[in-house]
Amino acid sequence: MPFDRKLSLWYHENRRSMPWRGETDPYKIWISEIILQQTRVNQGWNYYLHFIEQFPDIISLAAAPIEKVLTVWQGLGYYSRARNLHAAAQTIIEKFNCKFPDHYQDILSLKGIGGYTAAAIGSIAFNLPYPAIDGNLFRVVCRLFGIFDDIALPTTKKLVEEKCRLLVKEISYSEFNQAMMDFGSLQCIPKNPDCERCPFADRCYAFQQHAVANLPVKINKIKVKERWLHYFLVINDRSMLIRQREGDDIWNSLFELPLIETPNHGSQELSMQLLQLKHPPHADFFTTHKLTHQKLNIYFYIIRNQEFHNKNEYLSIPIENLNHYPFPKVIQKFLLDFTTIDTI
Repeated sequence: MPFDRKLSLWYHENRRSMPWRGETDPYKIWISEIILQQTRVNQGWNYYLHFIEQFPDIISLAAAPIEKVLTVWQGLGYYSRARNLHAAAQTIIEKFNCKFPDHYQDILSLKGIGGYTAAAIGSIAFNLPYPAIDGNLFRVVCRLFGIFDDIALPTTKKLVEEKCRLLVKEISYSEFNQAMMDFGSLQCIPKNPDCERCPFADRCYAFQQHAVANLPVKINKIKVKERWLHYFLVINDRSMLIRQREGDDIWNSLFELPLIETPNHGSQELSMQLLQLKHPPHADFFTTHKLTHQKLNIYFYIIRNQEFHNKNEYLSIPIENLNHYPFPKVIQKFLLDFTTIDTI
């Protein structure tokens, strides 16, 4: 039996139930794929439903203020995804007459959409003949064919794409891509897969050669930058200071508390700046927050009824209006902890 036919049989017996499963609306497929770029299915499920409820189509998403989009996205992290969705929706309105494009290169031209996402949307919504090459598909194909090349290399991606095209003979690319996503998530998992129950054990190079744990190969390691962020909850008469982040950095367009960033934990720079306060505070809370390329060491301080330096750089808002502004998840959690127990 051809590989894709056997894969189809496995898929129809084992496929995951998800709110976007079986969807053919390219807009909803797009939203689900962007959410799943950096989010597990069980975490993204309710966010997807809420996002579609708030923005049921391209027009409503494009017309919404970016602050509202970020607020709905709040908690999912990697906020550039939400900003890119908003920008791409406006591009679709302006360039594609409010209709999601149905050609691969046009889909690929949208902000925030790379090769995998364009292939996933194009194949599932329009049955375009493009394999959606993500981590799951890389893993399955590299194990199946014994590909030991570094998956971070463009040449490896091209080789895997060629192998996929050899595998698709009887089923649609829509079904092939969705089946491979589920097969990699449920059966051919990264560590300790149940190879004895795999329908392709008899033709899998990695299983036959006892190389499952060694495939796929990824040589390049992510370099992590460490940062030290000092946030100040400045409270005066039930109001507080916040500002919107700008520039090419993390959390762009989200709101934050007054911030001092220091080059290391023991820097004297923070102390010098704190001298402008009548009563320099001690850190009330410390946490670490890990991003893909960064480790953030975050200190929170509470300052009550004192003049804060550079106050004019910030927006003063009533504390009860906090939920009107989108904050990074780590700051939101701190604020919720300190506002719900009447600490302030």
